[in-house]
Amino acid sequence: MKVGNLVASISRRAGGLFHSVRNLALYTKKLGVGVTAIGLEDQFTEIDLAAWGGVPVSLYPVVGPKRFGFSPGLVGLIRNAGLELLHVHGIWMYPSVASLISCRKAKIPLIVSTHGMLDPWALRHSAWRKKIATCLYEGPHLRTAACMRALCDSEAASMREFGLRNPICVIPNGQELPPDAYDGEARNGPSLAPGRKVLLSLGRLHPKKGMPDLLRAWARVQETEPEAANWALAVAGWDQDGHESALKHMVLKLRIKDSVLFPGPLFNEKKDIALATAEAFILPSFSEGLPMAVLEAWAWRLPVLMTPQCNLPEGFAAGAAIKADPTVESLTCGLRTLFRMSDPERQHMGARGRRLVEEQFSWPQVARQMVSVYNWVLGSGPKPDCVREI
Repeated sequence: MKVGNLVASISRRAGGLFHSVRNLALYTKKLGVGVTAIGLEDQFTEIDLAAWGGVPVSLYPVVGPKRFGFSPGLVGLIRNAGLELLHVHGIWMYPSVASLISCRKAKIPLIVSTHGMLDPWALRHSAWRKKIATCLYEGPHLRTAACMRALCDSEAASMREFGLRNPICVIPNGQELPPDAYDGEARNGPSLAPGRKVLLSLGRLHPKKGMPDLLRAWARVQETEPEAANWALAVAGWDQDGHESALKHMVLKLRIKDSVLFPGPLFNEKKDIALATAEAFILPSFSEGLPMAVLEAWAWRLPVLMTPQCNLPEGFAAGAAIKADPTVESLTCGLRTLFRMSDPERQHMGARGRRLVEEQFSWPQVARQMVSVYNWVLGSGPKPDCVREI
């Protein structure tokens, strides 16, 4: 079996997709699947290429606006790569067009992972552009898929609401665990806010992450909660479309500059140290597929404050997370709950998150499920239990 993984970016520029697609490819390769990755060149490609290990990667330059990712070499590459199956990760860009043309002409079965990009909030963002794209190429592309892959039940429901009648497999992202020795070593690294407990947010700075309401809630608890003086909020991530400047302006306006940090994007060892030295993690998103950042936080034994829109109800059920809606009032209550917990209570919550990752979100388990779907689509295996048909 030879499977191609097509994604707009194979670097850190893809955010959580960089980790999820790369690890899926690496772990399915360990199961004997012939795997290749296909992507577009960007400013971080050369830096992150080595992270793909033994997975062959083919890259093509972008012509014109980077937001669309037009790359005329993609169609020929996919058609001539000898693929038995193409797995596309992410939508709304030119790789969807290349996938549609190539799979139709070469008669290659297609699986599409939308990674939360069909969720209601995501569809409302740049809605006019997505409606046009749906008519021109994305609708036919999605309907062509032999199977859609959803990360959770909520995403599967969003696919049905979008009108898709394809079979859907529900398979979550996975997460690697830090080695115990490295875990201990990283905890001795420099804190982002020496002398204070750090509440860490990690990811791209984008409106869907809900940061403006978090900052307003943070300002409220700074005024009303005595324990808040011992905490700092670290908003780590890379800017998208100038959102970072808007957030920094809010910090000044709300007069919380002394307790809010913007350390910028954190990768590799810097990210590990930030996770290892933080006291808790927060993700107040309006929309997510299944966020890798939360799984990472749990892997590092951090208690998490997150919204239901993060699509990880397992965390609430396991007592590994505090629930808050993406509103100022609800986030304020969530922060108060977190601050009023004792250190042992937060540690126990983080330990439950670590156990949840070990039991339900391990990459070997995810890869086995995905390979069973590949075999089923290719007619060489039974329909897996994770596949739902209408």
